[in-house]
Amino acid sequence: MIETRKNSKQEVVQVSNKKFQGVFNLLNSQKVVPYVFISPFVLSFLLLSLYPAIQAIIMSFQRVLPGEITFIGLRNYQRILNPTFYTALQNTTVYMVLTVVILVSIPMLLAVLLNSKVVKFRILFRTSLFLPALTSVIVAGMVFRLMFAESDTAVANQIINWVGLDSVDWRYNAWSGMFLMVVLASWRWMGINILYFLAALQNVPKELYEAAEIDGANTLQKFFYVTLPFLKPVTIFVATISIIGGFRMFEESFVFWTSGSPGNIGLTIVGYLYQEGIQQNDMGFGAAIGVVLMAIIFVISLTQLYLTGAFKRGDE
Repeated sequence: MIETRKNSKQEVVQVSNKKFQGVFNLLNSQKVVPYVFISPFVLSFLLLSLYPAIQAIIMSFQRVLPGEITFIGLRNYQRILNPTFYTALQNTTVYMVLTVVILVSIPMLLAVLLNSKVVKFRILFRTSLFLPALTSVIVAGMVFRLMFAESDTAVANQIINWVGLDSVDWRYNAWSGMFLMVVLASWRWMGINILYFLAALQNVPKELYEAAEIDGANTLQKFFYVTLPFLKPVTIFVATISIIGGFRMFEESFVFWTSGSPGNIGLTIVGYLYQEGIQQNDMGFGAAIGVVLMAIIFVISLTQLYLTGAFKRGDE
């Protein structure tokens, strides 16, 4: 009896070990491992992106009140066609264009300089340029509000007074308000885009630069004919995320005008969504604004990728 029990226990252990080994071999196989690694992203995308997007689309056809949800068709989308939305769209588009130009061109040039041997203390500069990305935008916005305050004692007004210009009401003019938002965003994201370009510069073969020098190419010619072609994929990527970030901007506007900007000079599409959906408790209308914003980002991003040749095959 004792031997029989021992044998049965050994058989159970062997069976369990075989099952465990089979599961381990399955998870360690080349067919399954890739899916295991991407499963966290897939789950987070389904739960945090796709599901809320579907719910927002459904909500955009509803009137959402406390304890009452009514389908109203396209009425929310018809309400979007108003002067306030056009102002928000104009402000957002101008902001997006300015930030894309700044956050693509300047990080590229700074990355080339930091990658060259001309600049000393390159690690120090890289670290200092990346630090703003780690700073809270709310804290940074408060500092910027103090620097660009309306009083003559503010740092910005002291500088322009020293040059001989009059003080500026920075948060109460259309051009200066846009300037504040663009400067804050550029200061915040410059370091991250520099890292993207620095990573791409590591893949440029040094033999090409040596061959260009043998052919008599100067610094500008090496930049335009050697460096830029290798930076094209990263440039397209940085431009795409800058376009998306420009249309999704909210914090840079909110920290300067917490209770609303005068004449809507700082109103963005996301700010308008927050104003209508959260502050006015009109969730259906806010969802419709979000769906329209999503469509705008999708169309413009696809257009930009098509115009830059991102959809072309590598052998074409």
